[in-house]
Amino acid sequence: MPMAGVIGVGLIGGSIAAGLRRAGWDVVGYDADSDVAKVAVARDLLESVERSIDDLLARSLDVLVVAVPPTATVQVLSQLRTDVPVLDVAGVKVPILAASEHLPRFVGTHPMAGRETSGPMAASAALFRGASWVVIDGADPEADAMAIEVITALGARPVRMSAADHDAAVARISHLPQLVAGALLASATESDGALDLAAGSFRDLTRVAASLPIPWVELLKANNAPVLDAIGALTSQLALIKAAILSEDDTLLTILATARSTRRDLGAPVAAVRVALADQPGEIAKVGHALEVSEVDVRDIQMRHAPHGGGGVLTISVRPGEEGALAHALEAAGLLLVP
Repeated sequence: MPMAGVIGVGLIGGSIAAGLRRAGWDVVGYDADSDVAKVAVARDLLESVERSIDDLLARSLDVLVVAVPPTATVQVLSQLRTDVPVLDVAGVKVPILAASEHLPRFVGTHPMAGRETSGPMAASAALFRGASWVVIDGADPEADAMAIEVITALGARPVRMSAADHDAAVARISHLPQLVAGALLASATESDGALDLAAGSFRDLTRVAASLPIPWVELLKANNAPVLDAIGALTSQLALIKAAILSEDDTLLTILATARSTRRDLGAPVAAVRVALADQPGEIAKVGHALEVSEVDVRDIQMRHAPHGGGGVLTISVRPGEEGALAHALEAAGLLLVP
């Protein structure tokens, strides 16, 4: 049975540990925050926690995963001395590769999955199921093969890129949305009563703003040049939209139609499962049990009550590809699905 060591057992590291354990791996870990480590062990995310990174390296590891924020990742990698395959999961890659040049079997990676919540209490073995997971080109072949083994064991899909291409891409599709969410909220607060009217679209657009700010400040500054390029590109697009609103031609229609087509090509951001709930005790408990058994990544929950009481329809939005597992668990719990 392969053994993995995980440095940092919060949301990402804890989810990696839980997913690998579910796949049959032995997993041990270390976290600089002893409280985080205790929670990870209490939740059975990993088998045991070592007292130091040196103690972790003393184990017979097949792979070591560094799952801490970018600055801490650079610090950890700079001090590591090991021939064990090492992979990181930080959201920026160019500075990480620079810090790992002395490690003969290092692989830079980045899972394109996460949540706006953090810590081991939010960790899930299903977090990476169906997600893209970037693998940076140029690693030692054996270490690269080990990274692919880890990624596929977690149910993710490897995507190969250069470090520079990765940093430019995530600036557009991850880092910029975080800033836009903050800007939208700041703009809405300038209009009295606007937030009181906020509904689905605004909440969806600003969901990521609920993330802890300090890790994002670190990440955005570490990737500052691509992020500034992304801001410039967005500014240019907004200028075109502003001009289109003032024009008398079909430019605005073209912009919106193109956006609609591009978005539809991405596929659904979530998959919805609808279940009918009766007006009786224990219905929500059945749903909770189904969620626990299926281990799906819940993105949203909405309840539509019946017009005159008597239960209603609960819509649970999950990561695409996980709706089947949830539907099966709900039916097994004795609940009726709604088409």
